[in-house]
Amino acid sequence: MKKVSLSFYNRKDVVKIAKELLGKIIVTSFDGQITSGRIVETEAYAGIVDKASHSFAGKRTARNEHMYSAAGTAYIYICYGMHQMLNIVTNAKEIPDAVLIRAIEPLEGIDIMLKRTGKKTLDKILTRGPGNVGKALGIYKHHSGLYLLDDEIYVLDDSKKIPDEAIGISKRIGVESAGEDALLPYRFYVKGNKYVSGFKG
Repeated sequence: MKKVSLSFYNRKDVVKIAKELLGKIIVTSFDGQITSGRIVETEAYAGIVDKASHSFAGKRTARNEHMYSAAGTAYIYICYGMHQMLNIVTNAKEIPDAVLIRAIEPLEGIDIMLKRTGKKTLDKILTRGPGNVGKALGIYKHHSGLYLLDDEIYVLDDSKKIPDEAIGISKRIGVESAGEDALLPYRFYVKGNKYVSGFKG
């Protein structure tokens, strides 16, 4: 098993990257506590040209500055004042493309995830939806800007490939205000996986 390389993230097609992240393993290592899960749901955000993106039309603020960082950077934003959402920056520096990690299937450190989320037992809600992913993995806004080739947040490839017929494709969730762009088929998920959030169509 090896870390996903910079060349994987540093490509122009964020939609392809979002699809190819399915099956890979996201890992966090904070204060000696390691937690991980297999990525089963993602969404692509095509930077400046995507009305659903935080950086649409070149918008640049303190909140979204890390979207303009080099490929392989973690971009964390807070939704509804509480949910810490993990995104992976792709493409060249200054091109603010990113992939939202919407759901993972928990693997390592489930006991730690349960403690972080206040749950007693493992169920499908633990890492279902991007807010739960962030909470279970111990991710907070101050982790935004971390480089995924370092050792705190990273993605591993164990050569598990999700076949095309097992991948669902749909519009993204919760971006209705983006007009036509809300209908873009930029969400990818593993069919039949219980941790997948939202609709399956």
